[in-house]
Amino acid sequence: MKYGLPLAAAVCAADQDRLEDFAVRGILQTALVWGMKEYFDGSPISQRPSGEGKGFPSGHTAAAFFGASDLAGKCFEDEEAAGALAYGAAGLTGWSRVHAGEHTPEQAWTGALIGFSLGAASFGIGSEEARFEVGMRF
Repeated sequence: MKYGLPLAAAVCAADQDRLEDFAVRGILQTALVWGMKEYFDGSPISQRPSGEGKGFPSGHTAAAFFGASDLAGKCFEDEEAAGALAYGAAGLTGWSRVHAGEHTPEQAWTGALIGFSLGAASFGIGSEEARFEVGMRF
């Protein structure tokens, strides 16, 4: 899901002529996760359950939630079930990282929050407005 959800979102973004905005947000998400891993390396919050470092935040979870929230908010606007499936797959990604002992729950939650925030956002590049769309409106 680290690659599948963002790839599906990128295909949708290209189809909707918003690929540039998607790419900028994706690069920012990746840079933020990488920068935080470097900055917090050596601190207790960054220690993985295995004892290794650079665990904060979970990059796999961030990437999965980035793709899921972009899909749910911009591609599946009127398809709640599809949005729920995307978020569910992203959630399973975070759970699997914790279950495998690669991350703590806090590391996975932080990755999810970063990915969700940047996936749901739109900087307005190539359009007339910046916005934040979560999707799955009920």
